[in-house]
Amino acid sequence: MNPVPSPFMQSLIDLAAVAGAEIMAIYATDFSAKDKGDLTPVTEADEAAEKIILAGLAKISPDVPVISEEAASAGKIPAVAEKFFLVDPLDGTKEFISKNGEFTVNIALVENGIPAAGVVYAPALKRIFWGEKDHGAAHGSIEGDDAPVWNTLAVRSLPADGATVVASRSHRDQATEDYLKTVKVKSLCSAGSSLKFCLIAAAEADLYPRFGRTMEWDTAAGHAVLLAAGGKVVTVEGPDLTYGKRARGYDNPGFIASA
Repeated sequence: MNPVPSPFMQSLIDLAAVAGAEIMAIYATDFSAKDKGDLTPVTEADEAAEKIILAGLAKISPDVPVISEEAASAGKIPAVAEKFFLVDPLDGTKEFISKNGEFTVNIALVENGIPAAGVVYAPALKRIFWGEKDHGAAHGSIEGDDAPVWNTLAVRSLPADGATVVASRSHRDQATEDYLKTVKVKSLCSAGSSLKFCLIAAAEADLYPRFGRTMEWDTAAGHAVLLAAGGKVVTVEGPDLTYGKRARGYDNPGFIASA
């Protein structure tokens, strides 16, 4: 039986779809990019999508604080406790600028340090993924005004002939290359943004090692999808990757995502 999103998850799916539509409207124009203070790029699509999502979350869960990438870059980070949202309105801005389609809208709810619900929408690819604790995980296609037909997501066992490893297209580093020497690799593919988590959830890949810096809003939604599909994300030191790491400035240590 295919999972059905809860009313709360459906509200996040609808919000991601609206933000994705605005992103695609800008994608079709001669948009420009600028550098933020950390020298990472930002476009009007990032800012427009964030405005939509923040307004939507204020209606869905007005009492739950939100940490969102562009607001955080401007120094607007609310105090958070057991329950908060993490939002990356346009994950994969470099992919957006290069127009390869591998960018996503990421919305996640964190509870007690664990991503309990998340939606990842790749509007250029028309693929959407969601995962929610106790409700499962699913993916579908958004085509026009038709509601997606949901197909169950479930990780697979590691194939005997080796792992399909998905790695960052923009951030491959020596630590990743060294790690890959310790694993039986059948094939290696690249993907942008949080799609890497979703490919493991969809049994299209097996491992995603990431040793370079990421922020919590980069990973939380994909992590939620993978958890709900039966996968895991552990730090390179061994414990599970958790969220709400204020002392670290909400960045992540190196991690490995897998079935």
